[in-house]
Amino acid sequence: MQLAAQILIGIIAILHLYILWLEMFAWTTKAPNVFKTIPKELFPQTKTLAANQGLYNGFLAAGLIWSLCISDHQWKMYVAIFFLCCIIVAGIYGAATASKKILYIQSIPALIALILLHL
Repeated sequence: MQLAAQILIGIIAILHLYILWLEMFAWTTKAPNVFKTIPKELFPQTKTLAANQGLYNGFLAAGLIWSLCISDHQWKMYVAIFFLCCIIVAGIYGAATASKKILYIQSIPALIALILLHL
C-alpha cells in the first residue's frame, strides 16, 4: 500500500504543478477552456489573483514532492499527511465556494492517498 500511496502522492503533486502552470502562466490563454463557468472577459482582470492561487498550488506540490524525498519513514509520513490534509481542506472549501468539481479533482484523490498511507 505504501507504494500505491507514493504513486498517488506523485500524481497529486503533478496535478498541482499543472494547476500552478495554468493559473500563473496560462490564465488568459488555456484557462478559459478549463474554467468554463468563468466568463471569458474576467480572465484578463483576474490574472493577478489567479497567479496568487497558482503559487499556493505550487507550494502544495512542493510539499508533496518533498515528502517523497524524505528517507526517514516517520518524518515522510508526517509531511505527506500535512500536505494531503491541506489539499483536502482546500478542495472542500473550493467545492463549497466555487465548484463541486474541485471536491472530486483535489479532495478525493488526496483523501485516498491519506487512507493508503495509513494501511
